[in-house]
Amino acid sequence: METSMGCCVPETRICSTGSLPTPARVPIAHDQVTLPGDEFLMGDAFDEGYPADGEQPVHAVRVAPFAIDVTAVTVAMFETFVADSAHVTVAEREGSSAVFHLAAAAERANVLGADPAAPWWLDVRGADWRHPHGPLSAAEPDHPVVHVAWDDAMAYCAWAGHRLPTEAEWEYAARGGLEGRRFAWGDELAPDGRWLCNIWQGRFPYANTGTDGWLATAPVRSYPPNGLGLYEVAGNVWEWCADWFAADYYARSPSTDPKGPERGERRVIRGGSYLCHHTYCHRYRVAARSANTPASSSGNCGFRTVAG
Repeated sequence: METSMGCCVPETRICSTGSLPTPARVPIAHDQVTLPGDEFLMGDAFDEGYPADGEQPVHAVRVAPFAIDVTAVTVAMFETFVADSAHVTVAEREGSSAVFHLAAAAERANVLGADPAAPWWLDVRGADWRHPHGPLSAAEPDHPVVHVAWDDAMAYCAWAGHRLPTEAEWEYAARGGLEGRRFAWGDELAPDGRWLCNIWQGRFPYANTGTDGWLATAPVRSYPPNGLGLYEVAGNVWEWCADWFAADYYARSPSTDPKGPERGERRVIRGGSYLCHHTYCHRYRVAARSANTPASSSGNCGFRTVAG
């Protein structure tokens, strides 16, 4: 199986610029569920994770009460933010972003190259949150916003008066009240033949059978919610968390409201995406974790926010 984190979400190293906007002046609805906080067992109880991801040891963590978005931030929500704040994303400033090769919608001249480590990722000029597959595509309002770097997600949060979830908050919420299970809904990937998440079916990365109905992102709320009312916490898009990433963090993590290492080079991402497959990126498991540099953007990474 592929073990490179950079193959799940292509990594770039870009310097971020600009200051965070002031809190929202335009009202925007965040459908959230308020969670009471509790202690749960965090980590991979099945020993199925990639060693470099650091999903073990399983450890008890207590989180304080918080409210979390029931879906990823959508294109429509992000558009409201941009219209009010005039924010320009990292991908827009740089002029290109990473697009999966089968989804690319661009003239040949706008395909600037492929990732040497993962050639199914193309660097496409004009790919951004408005044009998720390249300049010949258009974003759908009810799909999760993509091509947002961690820096862009933080700017949105500052504008909205929210924040990104910590990694512990994200896993607690994603587990949906189920203790020690493989997925947010149980231990079986497709119970009774029903696909409960948007991931890759077929032979990655060349042929997607589309059994779940989607090649790339699905609209939010396309799949049943977990036990706490959260949608698409597995597959669809990776979601940025607040924490810096360290593979050895679980061995030294505080037991109450851990916030990740004090410093690092990459930020945690959670949940997997529409490109995950058991032969390549088995990270749609609820304990799975990965990371990317804060200024990286791609067609399969978005975010949701929390309050409290």
